[in-house]
Amino acid sequence: MLETSARLLELLSLLQLKRDWTSAELATRLEVSTRTVRADISRLRSLGYPVDARPGVTGGYRLAAGTAMPPLLLDDDEAVAVAVGLGAVATQGLGVEETSLTALAKLEQVLPSRLRRRVEAVREAVSVVPRAGPPLDLSVLGAVAAAIRGHERLRFGYTKPGGAEGTRHTEPRRLVSWGALWYLLAWDLDRDDWRVFRVDRMVPHAPTGARFRPRVIPADNLVEYVVGRISKGTWKYRARLLVHAPAAEFAAKIPIPVDVEVVDESTCRVELGSDDPDRLALWMAQLDVDIEVIDGDELAVAFDRLATRFRRAAGGASRRPSAPRNTL
Repeated sequence: MLETSARLLELLSLLQLKRDWTSAELATRLEVSTRTVRADISRLRSLGYPVDARPGVTGGYRLAAGTAMPPLLLDDDEAVAVAVGLGAVATQGLGVEETSLTALAKLEQVLPSRLRRRVEAVREAVSVVPRAGPPLDLSVLGAVAAAIRGHERLRFGYTKPGGAEGTRHTEPRRLVSWGALWYLLAWDLDRDDWRVFRVDRMVPHAPTGARFRPRVIPADNLVEYVVGRISKGTWKYRARLLVHAPAAEFAAKIPIPVDVEVVDESTCRVELGSDDPDRLALWMAQLDVDIEVIDGDELAVAFDRLATRFRRAAGGASRRPSAPRNTL
């Protein structure tokens, strides 16, 4: 016969199988009396597990949905499946990446070493169609997410865009996913200021164990703050544009936070930038607004090159003879 605590865990595992159990069935499985089963059901309810009792011949006990999330019991296969699934969701840009990572960090913290090895074996054996950008290292993401959740200072090696390497000592606050990249917003203890780091350039050191009291993030909209820092901090080319569209309409078309200056009801001015002026010109051409380059020779030349390509493409189509029509 199982001890009380082990029996409760076994009972909970049975109730999570999404079926009704009679007292007699549970008593047989647990090798106890029906009276003990009823007492154990009461203990589970006192711990927050909502166990429904259905009267009658076809009735029995079943675990129901409650108002709070009690702890779940997972067997080995289920734990591995959940860990692999959470890791996959964290890379897919579905809008729940950070939540998936924090859940994964909680799960991996309690996984036995044998199950961690199984999770890693599955990850190493599975290939997916790569997204644009550098590959994600889930171990790095998990370490950062765990430090954020535990309010623990984080040391890591960091490679700057130019290739220079160094060590950073931070108080990590939030992870932000933008496109194929992940960014960490953290308080840099050496520079006494907020900094944004690309996670794919980080190599976490051993956990410090040092706790910190979270500082107030300097923005109401965290995502806009991080994206704004990323955009303006990495622009190699800058240009000022006159946009022939209302400021609100143009701002709604821009997926990144930028300062749009109102000129009048139908025009506005904006400063934008990019690592590649040709890419910026192509992106601007897709916004379906008329623009003029006020300042930024590189972008003006890029627009000229783009226009030449478009004219060449259109001219080739116009010179191609039309296909004969089929007649019946």
